[in-house]
Amino acid sequence: MFIRTESFSQYLRMYPVVSTLLAINIAVYLLGWLPIIGESIYYYGVGSNSLIAAGEWWRFITPMFLHAGLMHLLFNMFSLFLFGPELEKLTGKVRFLTVYVLAGLFGTIATYFLQDSTYLHVGASGAIFGILGAFGALLYYGRRALPQLRQIILPIILISIVMTFLTPNINATAHIAGMITGFLIGLSYFHPKRIVSWKKRK
Repeated sequence: MFIRTESFSQYLRMYPVVSTLLAINIAVYLLGWLPIIGESIYYYGVGSNSLIAAGEWWRFITPMFLHAGLMHLLFNMFSLFLFGPELEKLTGKVRFLTVYVLAGLFGTIATYFLQDSTYLHVGASGAIFGILGAFGALLYYGRRALPQLRQIILPIILISIVMTFLTPNINATAHIAGMITGFLIGLSYFHPKRIVSWKKRK
């Protein structure tokens, strides 16, 4: 289910939203290596609670496309590469993008309200956790009807939550808020008729 067997061109054609998000995140990271430009991208894009409070509202969105280092980028992009296509195929382009953007956005909003004014953060993790949350909603409706998905995604969700609180320098607020947002949106997307239809296509 989450094993990618497509060629590069097939992947781009079949999952245009995921492919675009991957490209944007990687491009922003590479631009970050350029002198001056890289510093400007980080300065004007980092999630800063104090600067948001000062009126720089775009910082609710921009942190979703910035990463603190190569491993941070690779971990998030690998998760998007692996789990995003199935959800995009299942929900369609617009609904997938809705889950991704709103999960990331509400992760940043929760960070703004629940962390102190000096808090800084970057990363697509809130949006990635939104994807997992949406799959959680699918499991909520599917229960025993989707044993393969349950065996794969449920342990991943549980491990992700545990690691969120065990790993240092992680924005746990964005992770959990993103997952809850994805779950709630998923509840509005997935009902038994859609699950049966999706299962038959498999």
